[in-house]
Amino acid sequence: MCNTTDLADRAKRCGLARQLKFHHLPGTLAMWLILALTWPAADYLRAAEAGYIAPSPGWDNLQPATGDANDWPWWRGPSVNNHAPANQKPPVKWSEQENIRWRITPPGRGHATPCVRGDHIYLPAGDPAQQAIWLFCYDRATGQKIWQAEVYHGPLPKIHEDNSYASATPACDGERIFFPYQAENAVCLAAVDLSGKVIWNKQVAPFKSIQGYSASPVLYKSAVIIPTDGTLANTMTALHRQTGEVIWHTTLSKVRESYASPLVARVAGRDQIVIIGGFKTSSYDPNTGRRLWECDGPAEFCAATMAFDASTVFATGGYPEKALLAIRADGSGDITRTHVAWKSDTKAGYVPSPLFHAGLLYAVSDNGLLRAYEAGTGKIAWEHAFKAPFYSSPVLVGDRLYLFDRQGLGRIVKTGSKFESVATNRLPHGVFATPVILGGRIYLRSLTDFYCLEEKP
Repeated sequence: MCNTTDLADRAKRCGLARQLKFHHLPGTLAMWLILALTWPAADYLRAAEAGYIAPSPGWDNLQPATGDANDWPWWRGPSVNNHAPANQKPPVKWSEQENIRWRITPPGRGHATPCVRGDHIYLPAGDPAQQAIWLFCYDRATGQKIWQAEVYHGPLPKIHEDNSYASATPACDGERIFFPYQAENAVCLAAVDLSGKVIWNKQVAPFKSIQGYSASPVLYKSAVIIPTDGTLANTMTALHRQTGEVIWHTTLSKVRESYASPLVARVAGRDQIVIIGGFKTSSYDPNTGRRLWECDGPAEFCAATMAFDASTVFATGGYPEKALLAIRADGSGDITRTHVAWKSDTKAGYVPSPLFHAGLLYAVSDNGLLRAYEAGTGKIAWEHAFKAPFYSSPVLVGDRLYLFDRQGLGRIVKTGSKFESVATNRLPHGVFATPVILGGRIYLRSLTDFYCLEEKP
């Protein structure tokens, strides 16, 4: 179970846990006491001033995690852009009686996108009645449960009724599945092997939030990286995928909680980890955690992940204000006045993440307004009002977008310079999670059931 931090481990190795009574101290106080007593004075002062732990030499000693085109190993897919393989034919029609390969009802509740790797699907769920959070492994072809791992048992915090205790999408590096979750007063990260054994389970940072935790992890070289962006702290931490030890830790330039998942991508000629929220869009070096640039906007509270092209990131949010920003990602420092290519009106989305494809940026708002923007200028190529609420993000398959709303309607829309509807289908329960579309199948999690939709001969 999640019951310690890497800093606590450091204290124990130095024989300080008993003297400090570490587990009975407030998290932030304990952290700085341990740093003060275990680091050289100069290093401690630098860290205390900047809220930063630098990586040690030689931290990158594992093979990088890669994603096969036929897998969906982490949030937004192997290319982190929500583009599913184009050479497949997922169903165009479905219902409770039509084109269902299998359907199961997992225990508990969760809004995470399925993590699909090889023959297996990894799906988390939480149940406040049982005070438990689990990670499940299912057979990709049949939906049969293979194993169930409990990653947390204990008191659970109050969260928004639309959130769940399993909203973060797991990430799989081929040997381990990484799943972050919110315990009573902290965000923890569990690493589970492919047989269902919990390898390590670390408390990353103290955490409280109005809505609850939802950010998915990202993998980069030997690191798994997560933000903890709440009312107690605004930080981002890279942990070693094999050991769970802290590689680097940085303070985010925010003063508000946020719910957005980060994204690691190569944009403007360099690897960047980008994240939005707390009035800021920010970029960090994934090797060190050092900030590269930041830009004001799009909103105080944000939940979406950015889209990107070769040179620009697209950030949407949020609450209470709404906007979509196109930001050139080659700057440094504060780039608010120099690198904003364009800004939308206030009809932007808060929760669903946008998608870039072939010069157009597709974005659906929480109230169902789907727009196609010219990515270079921000001009609206077309828009269509579905007049339905959305949390799920669009997925691209070839020249079609698949979108699911909170009332159970699944829509297929053609990409391009004009709006063209292909099909609309209904399932009995709403969809908050973004689906995965692989091998001609749609892996779809509704509020009650987990479906595999496939065209039947």
